[in-house]
Amino acid sequence: MKIQIRHEIRSRLRVHLPMKRMSFAEADALDLYLQGFSEIKEACIYERTADVAVTYDCDRARVLEVLRSFSFEELPARSDGSESSGRELSAMYRDRIACDIMLHYAKRLVLPWSVRRIWERVKAVRYILRGLRSLKEGKIRVELLDAVAITAAIIIGDYKTASSVMFLLKIGDTLEEWTHKRSVDDLARRMSLNVDKVWLVTDAGEVLADSGKIACGDRVVVQMGNMIPFDGEVCDGEAMVNQASMTGESSAVRKDAGSAVFAGTVVEEGQITVRVTQTEGCGRFDKIVKMIEESEKLKSSLESKAERLADRLVPYTFLASGLTWLFSRNVTKAVSVLMVDYSCALKMAMPLSVLSAIREAADHGITVKGGRFLEAVADADTIVFDKTGTLTKASPTVKQVISFCEESEDELLRQAACLEEHFPHSVARAVVEAASEKGLLHDELHTRAEYIVAHGIASFIDDKKALIGSYHFVFEDEGVVIPQEYRQRFDELPAECSHLYFAKDGKLCAVILIEDPMRQESAAVVEKLGRLGFAHVVMMTGDSERTAAAIAASAGIEEYHAEVLPEDKAGYIERAKAEGRRVIMVGDGINDSPALSAADAGIAISEGAEIARQIADITISGGNLESIITLRELSALLMKRIRFHYRTIVGFNTVLIALGIAGILPPSTSAMLHNGSTVALGLKSLTDLMPEA
Repeated sequence: MKIQIRHEIRSRLRVHLPMKRMSFAEADALDLYLQGFSEIKEACIYERTADVAVTYDCDRARVLEVLRSFSFEELPARSDGSESSGRELSAMYRDRIACDIMLHYAKRLVLPWSVRRIWERVKAVRYILRGLRSLKEGKIRVELLDAVAITAAIIIGDYKTASSVMFLLKIGDTLEEWTHKRSVDDLARRMSLNVDKVWLVTDAGEVLADSGKIACGDRVVVQMGNMIPFDGEVCDGEAMVNQASMTGESSAVRKDAGSAVFAGTVVEEGQITVRVTQTEGCGRFDKIVKMIEESEKLKSSLESKAERLADRLVPYTFLASGLTWLFSRNVTKAVSVLMVDYSCALKMAMPLSVLSAIREAADHGITVKGGRFLEAVADADTIVFDKTGTLTKASPTVKQVISFCEESEDELLRQAACLEEHFPHSVARAVVEAASEKGLLHDELHTRAEYIVAHGIASFIDDKKALIGSYHFVFEDEGVVIPQEYRQRFDELPAECSHLYFAKDGKLCAVILIEDPMRQESAAVVEKLGRLGFAHVVMMTGDSERTAAAIAASAGIEEYHAEVLPEDKAGYIERAKAEGRRVIMVGDGINDSPALSAADAGIAISEGAEIARQIADITISGGNLESIITLRELSALLMKRIRFHYRTIVGFNTVLIALGIAGILPPSTSAMLHNGSTVALGLKSLTDLMPEA
């Protein structure tokens, strides 16, 4: 693509594309393209002028090459609502606010006084009706106070004050609506599906296929722990499905042949084959948006308290206005009191602060499903870590395969990969990747595989029962024996690796040695968490005591629990909560799901199992545990902002009421200062909490 350089300074370019303007979809496509290059630190796209400003940390020629290589034809505009950036939504609200401001001041210059009076009376009807609806519901809320204040201003002939109040209320409503929709859409996009591959049923058996190539009528197999990628109908199998992401139901629902299932829900237990009935993305996105908007989880307890307080204060404002008139017999003073209330600012600033914080968290690669979870993170004193894939790297590797039978190591790895490829776990991925690197093809050799949470996988290969999993599962639960001639080899297994045991027909066939090194940042993160107020940092793992002790020592964790089952993790959290502690759980696997659900705030690693991400309240990027530090700091700053807003609103408006009663401030000035401060706090709520790095 031809580009024209419009402006240039060190490490920053502004270029113009060969068009008058870009559509929103084209701007989104270009934005997505530029995000794929690590050398481009930031890109600002101006669709109205077809300009692009990029900040980079590489050679200038490389940036120009990237920009010139882009083509709208090769990268078509995205049509899925779950993938759009919200650019169109923001432009719509910016235009609406600009039009409201221009119209407000233009009518003062153009319209004669008599026409403006009629105009203000007509506009007031809308607010009066809102107040009457509140009264009809038997509640004295801020809408009623606004209606009485506007009506009183019109009655005493202060049309300028009535106009200003309605204008500022409209701007405030628009800002709140804009931020709410943008924050909800941002959150919904990050909660939307990201399923690239699915198991497609064909005449030749199950094959791994691109999800984009699936059509209505195709059949896909969904294993335990995996997300259902499309709306459809179960045609085979039986499963317990977690539908919290769509319906908000807390417990899993049984699904069997003939049952309808929804994209974005997760199979907790069992396995089903789904006949696809809908492949489009917009329907799923809309469902998620609706669920988020209706969820009380968006509100922190501080926010809810502020809203309840706001409504409770409205009658006192009426009382103060009535008493002012009773003792002074001055209508102007009474109206001045009506022009000021606490509820308007409380109801606007608090939600905006929370939703803006959720959006800011998303900018740091953190998806938060509600303000109450940010509050839980801010107040928490205990954090529990899973080991594998959390404190250790999310991508363990196979170091060696040791055979305990006559079959070769490569053949045993091939069979193990055939079982593991169906299940979402970092160790399973390591086995599959090791087979792939060696070019070992592992077509379906087995019958239906069964995943036993926190233990392993059971199936049949050549009519022989095949098992792969932990020592406890293979030897203690299933009674597998070690061939006597290989006993010494078994006793000499290296202690520095995790062991994955593969058995057939009741005999050990192979031990797969897994290297699972600790994340480089784990020790530093644990140390920082202690400084940020966490009194208890705990590690829990199903691994052996030896491995757990080594990892805990390296990470600087004093309290750890080894060889635990999923219910043990959840039980520890429940006991800690019973002791009055606020607990966070960090995990990535199916076996972490009960603990994630039990915690005050469950944090899932984005590269982990789908069910963990669905059940968790917060998801962080799998790249670095430093995101937990960012989350803690962001949450603390949000609570600090909410408390500051509360003190400011109560203090400032109390002063305004006092000045109105004293006759120092006329109604128009009281209204201007009150509504101006409300909008100012709303705008402050939209700013980032954390300074830029």
